[in-house]
Order: sequence, then C-alpha cells, then structure tokens
Amino acid sequence: MSVVRSLYARFAKLGHEVAKFGTVGLLAYVLDTGTFNLLKYDGGPVSHKVLTDKIISTALAATFAYFANRHWTWRARARTGLGREYVLFFVFNGVGLGIALACLATSHYVLDLRSGLADNVSANVIGTILGTLFRFWSYRRWVFLEAEEPLRSEEAASAAVV
Repeated sequence: MSVVRSLYARFAKLGHEVAKFGTVGLLAYVLDTGTFNLLKYDGGPVSHKVLTDKIISTALAATFAYFANRHWTWRARARTGLGREYVLFFVFNGVGLGIALACLATSHYVLDLRSGLADNVSANVIGTILGTLFRFWSYRRWVFLEAEEPLRSEEAASAAVV
C-alpha cells in the first residue's frame, strides 16, 4: 500500500506542477504572441524584422514567467539565490527561444512561407510546444531545485543516538 501511496503522491505533485506551469505558460504565451504580433504589424522600426520581434516578445514573456514560476509554480522549492536562478532561467529560455527561432527561420527563410499565419504557426505553435517541453524539464531539473527533506523524527532520533 505504501508503494501505491508513494506513487500517487509523486504523480499528484507532478500534476500540480504541470498545471501551474501550464497556467503560467498560457499567460506568458498570450503576452509573447500578442507582443510579437503587435511588433510585427504595427509598422514600427522592427516590424519587418520577424526574428527581432520574436526576441523582444520572448524576453518580455520570459521575465513574467520567471517571477510567476518562482513565486507560484515552484514556491515550495529551495531558494538558491535570485542571481543563480535568474541566470539559469534565462539560459534555458535562450535555448527555448532558439528552438522557436529555428522553427520560424526554417518556415520563413528556408521554406519561404512568409504569411502571418505561417510565421505564427511556426514560431508560436510548433516552436512554443517544443520549447515548452524543454523548459519544463530544465527548470525542474536545474533552476528550481527540490528542497532538502527534513529527517523524520525516528531518523533524527536514531541519528542523534549514533
């Protein structure tokens, strides 16, 4: 019975993390996609530079996502310092951005699919899905570390005796 309970606890915790990460990701996605389209179609100085538009929109969305994930998704995890977490978070976001940019560049420049729909599907659907899978795994693994579990009272008592 304890194996079943242990498995349930592990997957329930993972499920909650996935749900919170997904909620933060959805909000960041709306911010990213909205900013990307605003920059692309506003007629401003970078509207013709789709990769620049994507870099700007992703940087804005990633900043939001860092703080939301730190203070909500993984708030119970160890605090290893803002500097360390922030740098790692943005390094892994850079990799996720690279994944989205590779999808966008392939579609836009290699396949010559230059419509707004093609740019959005390649960058904001395919690139985002692939980048999100990478981000969830990397944040959990290297950015927001598990807190050290305190010893149970029996373990603490036996450790004190020895």
